[in-house]
Amino acid sequence: MTHDSRSELPVRRLGSLEVRAPGLGCMGMSEFYDPSQMDDAESIRVIHRFLDQGGNLLDTADMYGSGRNEQLVGKAIADRRGRVVLATKFGNVRGPNGEFLGVRGDAPYVRECCDASLKRLGVDHIDLYYQHRVDPNTPIEETVGAMAELVKAGKVGHLGLSEAAPATIRRAAAVHPIAALQTEYSLWSREPEADVLPTVRELGIGFVAYSPLGRGFLTGRYRTIDDLPADDYRRNAPRFQGENFQKNLDIVKTIEEMAKSKGCTSSQLALAWVLAQGDDVVPIPGTKRVAYLGDNLGAAGVALSAAELARIDALLPAGSASGDRYHAQAMRAVDK
Repeated sequence: MTHDSRSELPVRRLGSLEVRAPGLGCMGMSEFYDPSQMDDAESIRVIHRFLDQGGNLLDTADMYGSGRNEQLVGKAIADRRGRVVLATKFGNVRGPNGEFLGVRGDAPYVRECCDASLKRLGVDHIDLYYQHRVDPNTPIEETVGAMAELVKAGKVGHLGLSEAAPATIRRAAAVHPIAALQTEYSLWSREPEADVLPTVRELGIGFVAYSPLGRGFLTGRYRTIDDLPADDYRRNAPRFQGENFQKNLDIVKTIEEMAKSKGCTSSQLALAWVLAQGDDVVPIPGTKRVAYLGDNLGAAGVALSAAELARIDALLPAGSASGDRYHAQAMRAVDK
């Protein structure tokens, strides 16, 4: 049984920006997850259905598909821009063949990226502009200073950071108001609870949770590594490998049992948990299939009681997952 997604999606605040939750992560439409199954027409249908069902926050980045994802999103929203809260990101540098060339946050690069994103998206302003990863070689004050200039110029509405540490967030917020901090957060990635969530709450910054379904693992669709396509990025993720995979299946089993007694799907239970973490928390599950979209949006109609949340805490405490969130090289790009 799945909950119907047509009930009103809740309004949540990211700083002074209002959005409906959950949002829609668009990354997988253009790269990383099952790349041989890219279907732009279906992805555009997903975006249109999402907007028709009352969703409004679309999340992309200049590095997804090396710009292709922004072009796809731009095409999808061309005739309905007014209904969209459009979020994109800069900072992860890609080479001509898609290779990763590190992180940049220097002022000229910030300006150049914004103009390139506006062009690919076919819009005159970005509602929420994130620094995708923190550049260890550029003071955050310079990066956010350049982003603030974009706000003054009318090219950007609100500013965000992604995977930034508390000290960095504080320094950034001293330069210009930060609307949102985006970080991985789910039933198997609860690290932000220690110090990131308390920091953003103190500063009045909203929290956007990416990979709220554990890169699809928490949906229960993957039982062995062979359920992932050969060219899927997740095959290199520690949590999807060897013993970690088997141990993490126990988490999925726990979620499945609770979902069954609740009369919802595993995905809905996992998303409802993230939604229940506060009115300032906005999960952005990604999907490129209309079939899964309704399931994700239906999570907004699943209410978890205090007793149910306590039970989940007891069964799946922080640190339950086996393995790092990313392989070693990608973990190095996360601001500590």
